[in-house]
Amino acid sequence: MLAPSAALLELALALAALGAALRRAGRRVEARRPLRDAIELAMECGAHTVRARAHDEFVAAGARPRRDPIDSRSNLTVSELRVARMAAEGMTNRAIAEALFVTEKTVENHLGSCLPQARHRLALPAPPRAGGGRLNRRFPGGRPLMRRSRRRRILTA
Repeated sequence: MLAPSAALLELALALAALGAALRRAGRRVEARRPLRDAIELAMECGAHTVRARAHDEFVAAGARPRRDPIDSRSNLTVSELRVARMAAEGMTNRAIAEALFVTEKTVENHLGSCLPQARHRLALPAPPRAGGGRLNRRFPGGRPLMRRSRRRRILTA
């Protein structure tokens, strides 16, 4: 009855209530569809409270909701954000590591995960591959793939 009307918020509330009632009646699989629809409608309306309530019921119904790819890609962890801010202030990796009592490798890892997210947010192109040509899967950082026969010649020569 509410579906063709413009009352999207009321529809989201009704679907959330229906899904919750189905879940409480033991019909968990049937409850997931109205709850999923309620989550989507609540997001469209900007009703965060309704969305959170429907999401909680959706999880209680045994569903494993997908994360929003845009939100999860653009959110940094607290540690990544702290390291990124310190790097933006001009601190070196070593200085950041000493200030946070972590290793330099940890700082490099945090910055490495921040850069792709910043690149996505700013719509920057991906950097060119170092070394050119085929890359070894074990070394995604850009080490070129060496053939075994050549490596043996180098080692024995």
